Amino acid sequence: MNALITPELVALDATIGSDPTAVIRHLAGLVVSTGRATEVAGLAADALAREAKTSTGIPGGLAIPHCRSAAVLEPTLAFARLAPPVSFGAPDGPADLVFFIAAPEGADQAHLTVLSQLARSLLREEFTAALRSAASGAEVVDLVSAAVSPPPTPEPAPASATRHLVAVTACPTGIAHTYMAADSLVAAAAERGIDLQVETQGSAGATPLPAATIAAAEAVIFAVDVDVRGRERFAGKPVISSPVKRGIDEPGVMIEEALAAAADPHARRVAGSVSDGDAATDPEDTHESVGQQLKRSLLTGVSYMIPFVAGGGLLIALGFLLGGFKITDHADSIVLQNSLGNLPDGGLLTYLGAVAFKIGQLSMGFLVPALAGYIAYGIADRPGIAPGFTAGAVAVFMGAGFLGGIVGGLLGGVVALYIGRITVPRWLRGLMPVVIIPLVASIVASGLLFLVLGAPIAALTTALNDWLSGMTGASAVLLGIILGLMMAFDLGGPVNKVAYSFAVAGLGAGALDNQAPWQIMAAVMAAGMVPPLAMALATLLNRRLFSPPERENGKAAWLLGASFISEGAIPFAAADPLRVIPASMLGAAVTGALCMATGVTSQAPHGGIFVFFAIGNLGMFLVAIATGTVISALTVIALKRYARRAPMASADTPVAQREAQPSVV
Repeated sequence: MNALITPELVALDATIGSDPTAVIRHLAGLVVSTGRATEVAGLAADALAREAKTSTGIPGGLAIPHCRSAAVLEPTLAFARLAPPVSFGAPDGPADLVFFIAAPEGADQAHLTVLSQLARSLLREEFTAALRSAASGAEVVDLVSAAVSPPPTPEPAPASATRHLVAVTACPTGIAHTYMAADSLVAAAAERGIDLQVETQGSAGATPLPAATIAAAEAVIFAVDVDVRGRERFAGKPVISSPVKRGIDEPGVMIEEALAAAADPHARRVAGSVSDGDAATDPEDTHESVGQQLKRSLLTGVSYMIPFVAGGGLLIALGFLLGGFKITDHADSIVLQNSLGNLPDGGLLTYLGAVAFKIGQLSMGFLVPALAGYIAYGIADRPGIAPGFTAGAVAVFMGAGFLGGIVGGLLGGVVALYIGRITVPRWLRGLMPVVIIPLVASIVASGLLFLVLGAPIAALTTALNDWLSGMTGASAVLLGIILGLMMAFDLGGPVNKVAYSFAVAGLGAGALDNQAPWQIMAAVMAAGMVPPLAMALATLLNRRLFSPPERENGKAAWLLGASFISEGAIPFAAADPLRVIPASMLGAAVTGALCMATGVTSQAPHGGIFVFFAIGNLGMFLVAIATGTVISALTVIALKRYARRAPMASADTPVAQREAQPSVV
C-alpha cells in the first residue's frame, strides 16, 4: 500500500481552502511534493475538469475528487480531514473527509482495482468513523491499507429471492463513481430483499453479466454518464436511466422506479432484440427531445471530425512553411517522383513541405465523410457509420460540402435507426446490423443525395462560398462581431459550439484563392481566447475585486486562454455571470471584428498562440486578442466596481475602508 499513500500525503484537521478548487490544488501539491506527479497546475486542472462534469461530493461528509492525468507518474492517494468542512456538491452538506485519487493516463488494471476498492470502502460507516478519529497520518495509511485488501467472496443470493434486477454503472473516469454507485444500489436493493446484480464498466475492467442473469431480471438500471457497452444485451427490458451520481445519492429511489417499471407494460424499454448485436438504440430509451437528439448527433459528428481537421490543417500549414505557398502546384509530382535520395530542385525543405502538404490534404479529405459518418453514428450507433460515411463521400463528389455531409449523415442515421426497428425473422437478425441496415441505409441516403438533394445543396454551398469569399468591409466585420459574441456567450456551451462547428466545418473549403473560411476560423479562435485572458488580466489589475480562489484561477486562465480553451473563464462566470459574460462578449466581439477586418487567417482549428505558424497576419492576430482582452478586463472591473451593491474585498482590506465604500445598484 505504500506505493499508493504515505503519511506525507495525509493532512489532518487542515484548513486548506474554502472551496473545492483550493482543496484540490493543495492535495495536488502534496502529490507533486512526494515526486508522484510532475506539476501541480496540470494535475489540478485535470481534476477540476473532472469536477466540472459531475460534483464528487457524496452523502456522509465525503468527497472523492479524482482524475487521470498525464502529470501523474504513479497511482496515488492523498487524504485531507478538513476543519472546517468544504462543500463538494453533496446533497447533505459539506465534506470533512476528502480523498484525492490521482491516476496516470496509462494506469494498469491492478492499481485501478485498488483505487476503486477504496472508493467502495467509503460507503462503510465504520471506515469513515475510523478516519475521523485517526490521530496520525500513519494511522490513516493503515486504515486505507486494510480497506483496499481483497474483499471476501460474497455469498450467492438465496434461491428464494423473489425479485431480480440488473444494473450497469459507468462514469467518464471510471475510477470512483462507477463503483460507489454499484455498491449503493446493491445495498439499497438488499434492504428491500431484492437480488441486484451490477456490471461496473470502469477503468479496472468490466466483467459482463451472464446472459442467464440478464434474462432472469425484471428490469435494468443504467446509472451512467457515458454510453453503455453492449447495450443490446438488455434489449426488451424495462429500463431506468440516470446519471451515475444519482445511483449514489438516490439508490433506493432508483430501485423503486425499476420495480415500478417492471410492473408497467407501458414503461420504457431497451430497444432491439438480444440477437441484434449492434442494433440501433431507440431514442425513447433516453429522456431527450428531438432537438436534443439532433444537437447531440451533430456535436458527435463534429467531435470525431476535429482530429482530421486539426492534423490536416496543421500539416498543410507546415507544408506552406517548409515549401512555400506554391507547393500546392507541385506537391503531387514531387511526392510521387522524388524521394530522400532524389530530392527536387528546391532541396530537402521543398520535399518535406510537399510530403506534409499532401498528408494534410488527404487528411482534410476525410472531413465531410467523417462528419457525416459520426452524425449517423450518433443517431443509430454502429449500423449508421457505413451509410453516413458513404453519404459524406457522395456529398464530396457532388460538391455539396459540409452542408451535404450534415444532410447525408442525418439521412443515413435516421434510415438506419428505423430499419433497425423493423421486426424480422430470427434467422435474419444476425444479418441486420452487418449487411441489411448498412446496405439499405446507404442506398436510401446516398440515392437521395444523388437523385434529389445533392444538386440543390451543392448550389447552396457554392453560393455560401461565393458570399463568404466576397465579404469585405462592413459585412465581414459584422460576421466577426456575431461570431465573437457567440464564442463568449456561454464559454464552451451550445452557442459557443455552434460558432466553432461552423468555422471548423468550413475549414476544408479554404484555399489560397478562397481564404474566407480561414478568416472565420481565425476570428472564432481569437474571440474564444479573450474571456479567460481577460479574467486573468483583471485579477492582476484589481485583485481586491476577486476572491482568493478567483485570483488563483486567474493564474491558470493565462495558459488556458493562450491555448484557446474558453472554459477557463467559467469559474468567473459561474460566480458573477451578469458582469463577466457581458464583459467577455464585448471584448470577444471587438476581437472577432478586428480579425475579419484585417484579413487574419488560421489553417488550424485549435491551439491558440501555439499554432502561430498556421496563422496568417500573426501580428494583427495578437493585436486583436490583446485589444479584446484589455476591453473585457476593464469592462468587468468597471462592472464589479460600480454595478454592485457591495464590492468584494479581500481579507486584508481595512474595515474602515470597506465601510466607506458607497453602495451602488
